[in-house]
Amino acid sequence: MVDIVAMAKQFIHALPHSVMLGMEPREMGAGEASISMPYKEELIGDPVTGVIHGGAVSALMDTCCGAAVMCHPDNRGGTATIDLRIDYMRAATPGQTIVARATCYHFTRSVAFVRAVATDDDTGNPVATATGAFTVEAKK
Repeated sequence: MVDIVAMAKQFIHALPHSVMLGMEPREMGAGEASISMPYKEELIGDPVTGVIHGGAVSALMDTCCGAAVMCHPDNRGGTATIDLRIDYMRAATPGQTIVARATCYHFTRSVAFVRAVATDDDTGNPVATATGAFTVEAKK
């Protein structure tokens, strides 16, 4: 049997954009994933405030959602984003690591549905939320 959690972690470390953004898998298993992205000056979108660019947050959330799908017990391989909606609630606090947490809450023969939230140190006040649909390779 394929170790899907190990496969998801290996996938994150193999993606050039994940490496450049500094993404690190934190917790993974049974349709859930958590990935952190440290504050980096190269990712600043507003030099006046020092706020991280929304595109970096978007990449983090997309990667985390895909990892949650890859970790789902019924998934048998890779995944690809079909649709991803991200709602930005506030700017991440400059200097703080952003952590995305995703849950694959529904799984069909061809599509998985995921919810995610991204936070900084103020975990009760999300930076962004996401919902998405991803391709799957289900059990036969």
